[in-house]
Amino acid sequence: MTSTGTQGPEVTYRARPRALLVAVAAAMAPTLVAPASAHAASKAGNRITVGSGETLELTGTTTASRLTIAEGGVIAVPDGYRLTLTVNGVETGARLAELTDGYGGAATAIAAGTYRGTIVLSVAEANDLAYSDLTFPFRQAIYVDADGVDESKSVPSEVRGGKVTDTAATNIQLLSNGEAFNGVYVTGGGTYTLTDPKIAFAGNGRCDFIGYGACVVGTGAGTTLVLDGATISNEGVVRTAVVADATAHVIVKNSTLHCADGIVPDEYPTAGTGDTRYMITVPWMLGLSGNVRTTNLLGTSTKASYINSTISSEKWGALSVDGGSYCTLTAINSTIANTGGQGYGSYAIGNVTEHFLGCTFDVGDYALIHWGASAHYGDSTKAAVAALNTSLELGLTTAELNKLPVRSTEVTAGRFMVLWYAAGSVTIDGGTQVNTGETAFMCKAVAGSVTVDGSDGAAINSGNGVIFQLMDTDRPSSVSVSGKPWKTETIGTYTEPTGSPTRSSTWVTTSAQSTDAKGTFTDIDLKGDFYNSVWGGGIGSLQGQNLNLTFTGSAVQGVISATTARHSVSTITSAEYREISEVTNTPSAVVNNGVLVTLGAGSTWTVRGTSYLSALTLASDATVTAPSGKTVTLTVNGTATPITPGTSYTGALTLTVA
Repeated sequence: MTSTGTQGPEVTYRARPRALLVAVAAAMAPTLVAPASAHAASKAGNRITVGSGETLELTGTTTASRLTIAEGGVIAVPDGYRLTLTVNGVETGARLAELTDGYGGAATAIAAGTYRGTIVLSVAEANDLAYSDLTFPFRQAIYVDADGVDESKSVPSEVRGGKVTDTAATNIQLLSNGEAFNGVYVTGGGTYTLTDPKIAFAGNGRCDFIGYGACVVGTGAGTTLVLDGATISNEGVVRTAVVADATAHVIVKNSTLHCADGIVPDEYPTAGTGDTRYMITVPWMLGLSGNVRTTNLLGTSTKASYINSTISSEKWGALSVDGGSYCTLTAINSTIANTGGQGYGSYAIGNVTEHFLGCTFDVGDYALIHWGASAHYGDSTKAAVAALNTSLELGLTTAELNKLPVRSTEVTAGRFMVLWYAAGSVTIDGGTQVNTGETAFMCKAVAGSVTVDGSDGAAINSGNGVIFQLMDTDRPSSVSVSGKPWKTETIGTYTEPTGSPTRSSTWVTTSAQSTDAKGTFTDIDLKGDFYNSVWGGGIGSLQGQNLNLTFTGSAVQGVISATTARHSVSTITSAEYREISEVTNTPSAVVNNGVLVTLGAGSTWTVRGTSYLSALTLASDATVTAPSGKTVTLTVNGTATPITPGTSYTGALTLTVA
């Protein structure tokens, strides 16, 4: 079907006859059905009225100039089809059922009211998608599979301006103020390019673990979706801009994406839920609030790549990876931001690999929340970008590669650069500049590792003077609930242990262990402290954990020590969510929290306060010194011991500055 005209888009679709739609297409008129419990609706001229208790069943797409639906009025379509209302080319009127309806609140109905203008009631084939034990009835403006655009599952009246073909859409505009309507859905191994689309959705989505209500979804093995020059601006609960899922590759370049919070449904639990079927707010145990993340990367081996783009969220998160495994997230010469004072730049889980080259982070809390992954922050050198272009099949032309300037990554984070909740690595190199309002690297009793190479100018600047904090997890657990659609609620609390830790009989603090948290720093000057406050001794089944630090060709000024850490409140609930990770440290003797320091070749440690270690290894030219006018002394197991280059010390080590 092809339609043209000054009031609408140019749309080219391939014909896909479907028995029911073909049978009624010529009439383009409603069938009025009067069930025993309802009166029939009325149609007068080009006006449709559905009174209270009346049902209008449509078996084909219908147009009108005015539509009136009274409270209790219903517009229905046959099983296997979905209804969408557009007025003057804007999807509108759709309202989600309550979360507590037993089906995830997935279904939408047209809200009561009077609608005037160019009214199209589109009856399209269902695109029902399962997530866990729920099924979400997707409706989308453009549905694309391996054969191109499928009109029978699309809503052409939602597409304003531009041109749509089986392989691309150019200069289209998609607007929605209804709920849970999708823009472009590409699946089944199809390849599709959106050039200069403008998309603005206002109203809630429902599940960003499958993309129900997202502007753009690319999903399925072999699927490639490219956005070039896109402008997407959303407002609504989990009204995500871009979702990549199920082994697809979504490439976004030269684009601007922003999502702002919506209004959470009244029936949603106050403290939230970690049950991903229903989770529509960020878990407060991350120390955050918010109810929409701008992107989500899902599935197995899925890829999402952002080039020369701006991705921002009001709160929660800008670039998310969740509910998947072995995915790849890439950003090149892009800006990643939170505009509402809270949030993260990226989230990493499921052995994801994340690349950030030449990017600017301006985030409320964390550049990265780490749940098991590897992440790299560096420069967008010609060689590095070209290598990713080849290995990830980004499809950048020679002209596009040449046009990208070489930039260094700059991170400005309101709290921390990295927050680890699971083992994983972070590499920082090139000219990357890290500036944090608080601690640079925050590790919650896991084998987090950071490697910083300052040979090309990389620098770490900590706002509170702490570079690395290893501490016990203060993240409360979800609590199982019954009699509700969701299986858990995040109503757990964290209670700080009292007294003193009990020394473990099995934990070894004087040598490296596989579960150590690690920091490796090369050719860099560092000003700040490194702390390990892990309690151990069987608390939370953790016997102990060491902080293992290696410096090569580097100068570090600060305290490096085992500590006792305390929150300002002894119990943390959802009301105190901003207290998560907020601790003060008192340097204390090692118990189960070993601190192992290696000063490699050409390294100097200027000790700025009493420091308690379990191992210290000095290269032949390494030095341990004190600030000008002071001296540093070392005791090993209580015995004063000279600090001699080329020597290793283990035991209860105390360095004191006087």
